Amino acid sequence: MKLILLGAPGAGKGTQAEILSAKLGIPTISTGNMLRAAIQEGTPVGLEAKSYMDAGKLVPDDVIIRVVKERIGQPDCQSGFILDGVPRTIGQAEALSQAGVSFDRVISIEISDQEIEERMGGRRVCSKCGASYHLKARPTKVEGVCDACGAPVVQRADDKPETVRERLRVYHEQTEPLKDYYQSKGTLRSVDNQPTIEATTAVILEALES
Repeated sequence: MKLILLGAPGAGKGTQAEILSAKLGIPTISTGNMLRAAIQEGTPVGLEAKSYMDAGKLVPDDVIIRVVKERIGQPDCQSGFILDGVPRTIGQAEALSQAGVSFDRVISIEISDQEIEERMGGRRVCSKCGASYHLKARPTKVEGVCDACGAPVVQRADDKPETVRERLRVYHEQTEPLKDYYQSKGTLRSVDNQPTIEATTAVILEALES
């Protein structure tokens, strides 16, 4: 099973990818991890990617596609894989297709912007030990104080409303058009975000069989 997970930032793609990886027995491949591994192993494409990253530039699509191709050619991907974080644009999707990389299913997790803003806006993290909390879903026992170590909990810059809105804008502009692209290929399955992680996993597994 060769899979892509699509969805807005904060839709739960990373969480679902981890669960599906365990259930289906296939690796999750995230762009960041892939690039780091290629750099660490000193592969030619890894060194090329490093030169862009060291200069503070975005790694170009053709380099990312070559890193993906190199990674999915490894033995643990023979039975399939889950791609997380790529493709992000129609250009990347077309480049993957031209490189001979195809997918059985593309799952899009549907969730409203309002829900994303509430979910990410409520996240808090301990400034000392890094424990995660949420104002609604997992509040601290004492407001603003970490249960584990007593240090103040803070909101990460990534989770501030203006940052979340900007990330959503970029998603709608650049990544959401991928839904139409994969719909036209017959591989897209859209699933509604459910009240629990387990319920969302269940509807994804159903969609994989449809």
